[in-house]
Order: sequence, then structure tokens, then C-alpha cells
Amino acid sequence: LLLLSFFPVFTQSQAFDYAEALSKSLLYFEAQRSGRLPYSQRVPWRDHSGLTDGLEQGVDLVGGYYDAGDHVKFGLPMAFTVTMLSWGVIEYGDQITRAGEFEHTLEAIKWGTDYFIKAHTSPNVLWAEVGDGDTDHYCWQRPEDMTTSRRAYKIDESNPGSDLAGETAAAMAAASIVFRETNPHYSHLLLHHAQQLFEFGDKYRGKYDKSVGVVKNYYASVSGYMDELLWAALWLYKATDTPKYLNYLITKAHCFGGTGWAMTEFSWDVKYAGLQIMAAKLLMEVKHKEHKHTLDQYRSKAEHYICSCLNKNNSTNNVERTPGGMLFVRQWNNMQYVSSASFLLTVYSDFLRSSKQKLSCHGGAVGPEELLGLAKAQVDYILGSNPMNMSYLVGYGSSYPTRVHHRGGSVISYRENKGFIGCTQGYDNWYNRDAPNPNVVVGALVGGPDCQDNFSDERGNFMQTEACTYNTAPLVGVLARLNQLYEQENQSMHLIASY
Repeated sequence: LLLLSFFPVFTQSQAFDYAEALSKSLLYFEAQRSGRLPYSQRVPWRDHSGLTDGLEQGVDLVGGYYDAGDHVKFGLPMAFTVTMLSWGVIEYGDQITRAGEFEHTLEAIKWGTDYFIKAHTSPNVLWAEVGDGDTDHYCWQRPEDMTTSRRAYKIDESNPGSDLAGETAAAMAAASIVFRETNPHYSHLLLHHAQQLFEFGDKYRGKYDKSVGVVKNYYASVSGYMDELLWAALWLYKATDTPKYLNYLITKAHCFGGTGWAMTEFSWDVKYAGLQIMAAKLLMEVKHKEHKHTLDQYRSKAEHYICSCLNKNNSTNNVERTPGGMLFVRQWNNMQYVSSASFLLTVYSDFLRSSKQKLSCHGGAVGPEELLGLAKAQVDYILGSNPMNMSYLVGYGSSYPTRVHHRGGSVISYRENKGFIGCTQGYDNWYNRDAPNPNVVVGALVGGPDCQDNFSDERGNFMQTEACTYNTAPLVGVLARLNQLYEQENQSMHLIASY
């Protein structure tokens, strides 16, 4: 009965199978794999690709992930994807295990970190990108048939990229925590790379999109690099418990914007909200008492983000909502902000509950259950509780996008037809078809509907029908947590029935 006091939000009839959604979300990362696929590959329409990546530059860059429906390997969003998958395991590893998906989650993380190890060829060199968006977007081909440029681009001492080095350090530090028990040698290796990358990014400061100009039209670093350096320092502190990383977070809190920027988005580019929430959680530990003043400032900005999602800041500082209740940040690929907000809301809800605190917003005090309620509402919207009655997680439910903007998904599988499909042939024969894609990109979270909840399932509508790895990554932890809550609610109901 005590359990029920925390679950007022879950008294509605259960409509969604979060465990199934979790399983399907992890399949998406297998669809996005570049390189030589393992025998355990579960997505049957994909085959080996990008097997000569890095060859031109004399370095092995085979592997990693394609970020979306194209075939460029962009370092910054790939690293953020791995950071979020790792954070999901750190927070909700037990719940992921109970849902039977722990090994698949670790495989998704390791596919990324194996690539980062290859890409970090010396302490002050990190390969930032393979391929370029302009030539890639000229063609519509399966990854197995690629004829586009696979030129690789790097950052180094003369061409710095502190944001990319910082995010990759954060990803490897977070992953080192994940693998600490199951693979200690690998965990140690990741930590070694993370520390080197942080030192490199901090010593040679600069934005990576200035050094790697071809990325500007695709993943420009609008927020700069200060958020990533703070983010990396905090993840390294979590991974090592070494005071110098905490001191970095504290001493640079003001000048790097950690305690200054009040954000209403969390994304592959803007890390402040996630950083502030992690810093706020340090307040629970007695050993951080001496830094309480600064950590309270971090917490204040973290709560600005949470309150903005709850629509409880003053009117000008809230995240907009669609009529159907979806958080709406911007027109292009809005679902990335919905999934990342759901994750941060869930994490902060658990922080408030475990510390027996409430959140103080402009609109009044808020309990942890309201945060969790909003996270659940956003996930339910994704899974089909929306005006279109459509699941935006591909392959889940009875109605979902069937014309996803995805080259491999939209062209007949290489396993079925090994005949070469040329650069423009894909546009001529496949891109413009009205028919659904021949291959279902299961687990892909598409860009989603507009500000009025309208969605057009058309392959050419890339703002809405393209999916990205960093859309799905934050969902993994949230789905595991919601599945746990559903199971606990069911147990509580059985308890009541037995009385």
C-alpha cells in the first residue's frame, strides 16, 4: 500500500508495453552500424559497409555509427549518443537487466567506444568525421554500395576541437563506469583515453567546426566548447573520484557558464542542463559540503530547466507544448528534445524522491511524481498517445512511420539483392516511390510532428521522418524505468486484490 503513494500517475489503465519498446529501441543501433557486422547482428537487412574508412589517411576508422539516414560518421553526435546510453545504464542498469536488455545495451555502447579508441590515434589527435555531408547527400544509396567520399577529418594541436574532445572524453568516461565490473581491462582503457582527450581539449582550446569546416552545415557547435569541457570533467570525476576534476567543475563554474546559463533544451550540442542536473546530485554526498554554494548554483539552473519543461517558470521561460501535450523546442527533429527531456525529468524525479525533497518552481512546489508523470506523458505520446494515434518509435505499435527518410531502409536489402545500386539510381528507383520502405528501421525515433501535432509520413519530409541515434539513446534508460514502475504498480494492485 505504501507503494501506491508514489504512483498516483500510473493509476490509468496501462496502454503501452515499455519492455517491448525498450527491446526495439536497442535494435535501432544495430541498423546504424558501420563496419564489419558481427555474427550476432539481429537486423537482417544490413550488411558490412565502410570497410575502407580511414584508408586514404593511413588509419583504421572502420566501425562506429551512421548518425541518421545518411552515411557520414559525425563524431560529436556519435559521442553524445554513447554518453546518453552509458548514463542510462549508470542510472537504470538494474531495470535494464530486469527487462533482459543489459547485454544488448552494452553492445550498443561498445560499438561506439571501440570506434572512439581507433579514432583517438595519439594523445592530441582525434579523428572527427568520416565522409562529408555535401557529397553524401548527393547520393541515395545503401551503405553497402557507397560511392561517396570517405575522406576523414581530424582535430589536433594545430586544429583544435575542445567540444568534440570533451564530448568524446565524457562518452568514454561514462562507458568506463558501465564496463567497470563486467570488463575491467576495457574500462581502464576507456578511462585512459578519456583522460588524455580531456587534457587535449582543455590545453588546445577551440571549436571543432572551425577546424573541420565540412561539418558546419550539419553539426555546428553553436554552444561552443565550454559546456563539453565541464561535462567531461564531471564525468571524469564520477569515473575516477579524483579531486582535480571536481575542482575544474567548481573553479570554472562561472566563467564557463555552468552556473550562468539557464537552458530550455538539452541536446548533442548543448550540454548545460545535463551537466547542471548531474552537479546538483553531488549535493546528496556529505563530502561535497565545502562546495555547497557553487553546487547550489548549478542546481538552481538545473531546476530552471526542469521547471521550464513543467511549464512552471514565468511565462517567457517555458518550453512550448503542442495542443496534444508534446514538448516543442523546434521544427526540425523535435523528438530529440522530447526524449532527452524525458530522461532528465526521470533522473531528477528519482533524485528528489531519494533525497526526500521537492522542486521549487515559479509556479509553486512540485513533487517528484509530477516530474515522472510528465516524462511518462512524453514517452506515451511517442508511443502512440497523440492526436495522430501514431507511434513515432518505428516498428512499435500498429501504426508508425513507414517511409522513414533512411537510405538503407528505403532501398531493397543488400542481403536480398546484391546488385549494385548507383548514386542517382537510388533517387530514381527508390527515393520517390510512394510505397512503404522495404526495410523497417525498428527502434528509430523519427523527428516527429510539428507544433500542431501534424505529421506527414513522406520520405522527402526529412524534418519529420528522419531519425537519429541521439533521439533514441536517452529513451533506453527511461523505458527501463517506466517498465519497472508498471511492474511495481501491477504488484501493488495484486496486493490490494488479495485483501
